[in-house]
Amino acid sequence: MALTFNRNFDPAYGTAVTVADGVQRLCCPNPGPFTWHGTNTYLIGERDVAVLDPGPNSPQHIDAILSALNGRTVSHIVISHTHSDHSPGAALLQAKTGAPIIAEGPHRAARPLQPGETNMLDAACDYDLEIDHRVAHGDSIDGTGWSLEVIATPGHTANHLAFALQGSDILFSADHVMAWSTSIVAPPDGSMKDFMTSLDTLLKRQETRYLPGHGGPVEDAHQFVEGLIAHRKNREKSVLDRLALGSSTIQDMVAIIYRDVDKSLHGAAALSLYAHIEDLLARGLVHCAGIPSITQEYSLVQAC
Repeated sequence: MALTFNRNFDPAYGTAVTVADGVQRLCCPNPGPFTWHGTNTYLIGERDVAVLDPGPNSPQHIDAILSALNGRTVSHIVISHTHSDHSPGAALLQAKTGAPIIAEGPHRAARPLQPGETNMLDAACDYDLEIDHRVAHGDSIDGTGWSLEVIATPGHTANHLAFALQGSDILFSADHVMAWSTSIVAPPDGSMKDFMTSLDTLLKRQETRYLPGHGGPVEDAHQFVEGLIAHRKNREKSVLDRLALGSSTIQDMVAIIYRDVDKSLHGAAALSLYAHIEDLLARGLVHCAGIPSITQEYSLVQAC
């Protein structure tokens, strides 16, 4: 299944764009290599509004959210995950509205840290979020005229959530599935095994249109998710092929597998391959002589 990205997107900074019945999108002006044009904030509801992902610590963006309410009340502040482009704005918005903050839990690594290891994405993580109500898979968040089903989608982060808008074909997919690019899965913050399991979870659901954390909607969502699964499996095969041909380090593999990708993105690519390596190690397909790390040497486990 081919994976085709759609990068046709107008951020319309400062403007609330209606993207579905009772749903508006505000794009925060925080563009970058991992946020693209910026972080999408969604306003859900016609009277009492849920604000999904109020974005970074940006008073400008919070003011735009408040202006877009147009007389409505914020009843819930909902967080998909605790990266610094999605959740720090919650404290600013709560100070203005008094609405409770709802999330899965605090930021944490997807696995225990190795001796001497640090989280290379620490600067991009929001460890300060204060949560009023914690939710888990299968819970519902209910407001006036709307209801969100909570769907646990760990992988990009351990506490990543998606939300299905009940009575519609819409799923808010945050950073797990995006039309413009694949999501970064970077150990120890993320887990490739969890990411793939979460894709399977979404594939089994009925929603066909995803509203992501960055960029425009994912149309024909099941076909796109199948493409993502195939893409990740192809990356895994590339890692195994490179090891079979004698590559032993992630850096060597990145130089070949991502040779057509801008070198400024090779650091993120290395983290992604490291996530694949961790999964392959757990499955007994790859061997590491020492403590696994992004700079360690790896080899194939030879079949008997």
